[in-house]
Amino acid sequence: MRPLPLIDPSLHRELRTIESAQGPKVTLDGREVLLLCSNDYLGLAGDPRVRAAAARTAEQWGAGAGASPLLSGHMGIHAELEARLAELKGTEACVLFGSGFLANTGVIAALATDGIVASDALNHASIVDGCRLARAQTLIYPHGEVPQGADVIVTDAVFSMDGDIAPLEALVETGARVIVDEAHATGVIGPQGRGLVHELGLANEVITVGTLGKALGSYGAFVCCDAETADVLVNRARTLIYSTALPPPSIGAALQALELLPERVPRLHANARTLRAALHLPESDMPIVPLVFGSPEAALERSAAALEHGIFAQAIRPPTVPEGTSRLRLVATAAHDPADLERAGQILYENVMSETRYAVP
Repeated sequence: MRPLPLIDPSLHRELRTIESAQGPKVTLDGREVLLLCSNDYLGLAGDPRVRAAAARTAEQWGAGAGASPLLSGHMGIHAELEARLAELKGTEACVLFGSGFLANTGVIAALATDGIVASDALNHASIVDGCRLARAQTLIYPHGEVPQGADVIVTDAVFSMDGDIAPLEALVETGARVIVDEAHATGVIGPQGRGLVHELGLANEVITVGTLGKALGSYGAFVCCDAETADVLVNRARTLIYSTALPPPSIGAALQALELLPERVPRLHANARTLRAALHLPESDMPIVPLVFGSPEAALERSAAALEHGIFAQAIRPPTVPEGTSRLRLVATAAHDPADLERAGQILYENVMSETRYAVP
């Protein structure tokens, strides 16, 4: 048997097992720590109301969907969530997918069938793989710039590792079909968490991909678009056609989470400002706070140092981020106690940030 390729020890990854439910504090290696690396932006994954909704839905609709959406898996509760998400995003239609990765790969491969598809250099891996699966020529453009001459442009709305925002209005003005991944914008951007696309009034100008597994505390993904595009996806997106539909408890949890957005989003923004102030960073509502150290070894050392102080923040290393930009990616959530964020920020500022190359505001 041919030996497996060697992995650079500084880039080697291991699963860390959380021994409790998701929340602002979790149990790791038998010890309670402050969780600062989750994408559960609104703290809804462990919210009692969301958990109860998932349980009720399981009792009524069952534990699984049993089939793909085009067989018998598209149930009444799936249609209800699609309607609610279309309302949230201000579009004609919505199509559910099994995960954010499946949504991006399926949508890009279905819609970028010829011509040139342009992708931001810092797009999520699912977008990268979607471009590889598409039959179009792919152009990787410098991060944050506006490519010209593309037939399709694909971009994150909020870039997950830096917390910066794509120039969506300028991208739309190019005349290309624009596909926007709002995984880190839904529940985060805007006073009610409706996302960057909605805040800019571009809902009818772009195709919006979103996830249920981050701010909405559940699992799965969706695409909001016009009715014609939705019909194309149902007929051509292989990751939808050949995947079992989402389990009903996940749908019930997401429906409940949508009802809680108005009360949770202001708390998220307030906590983001609290953490940034404690870290002596510029004020912003963006909860993603990257502390860049450069080398993988430095990021691993700083992650271990933070954990010694009871703060769990995973080291992010290539290929997730470019070479030379390994980091800790801190995230404030709506569920955090502001006092805990103040304390953590002070500890990190005094004990970890002294070796930071830069912090991305």
